[in-house]
Amino acid sequence: MKSQKQKITPLLYDTYCAMVKNSMGARTFRNVYACVDGKKKDITKNSRRSCAFFVSSILLSSTSVLHAVKLICEIHITVGSTVKDLALSGWKHVRTLKRGSILVWEKDRDGYPHIGFYVGNNKAISYSSNKKTPVMHHFTYGVKNGKPVRKIEAIYWHKKLSSKK
Repeated sequence: MKSQKQKITPLLYDTYCAMVKNSMGARTFRNVYACVDGKKKDITKNSRRSCAFFVSSILLSSTSVLHAVKLICEIHITVGSTVKDLALSGWKHVRTLKRGSILVWEKDRDGYPHIGFYVGNNKAISYSSNKKTPVMHHFTYGVKNGKPVRKIEAIYWHKKLSSKK
């Protein structure tokens, strides 16, 4: 007797959220090398600027696992180029936080913005330059004198994350 063919339907949202959560502690995103003016250089500055690499890598991995959905076109090293790709890939600027949203925080004292994932319950996962790995933290890095420690400048959501398939 012939065995029945199984119907397998990939679950984008569940897979995506699991990849984000399971990334904590990963050392994968520490370094990206490039030839700059003829010299080999770590353009993430030994993890100090790895947040966009981390976020875009997770998005591209989700895209690769679930071929029918494209969450991003390529891996990026800067927050600016990541945000441009998000727009091209169907992410929309929204006001409401949902688990799986992408957050862009205000620039730090060195003038660099930061990017990560909202995971619910006032928590986010983003790349920590101090720990040199993705970590979970308060989504505004806490509150001081009634104000967020680091202001969220943008929240992005992809409609494909809302579907059950």
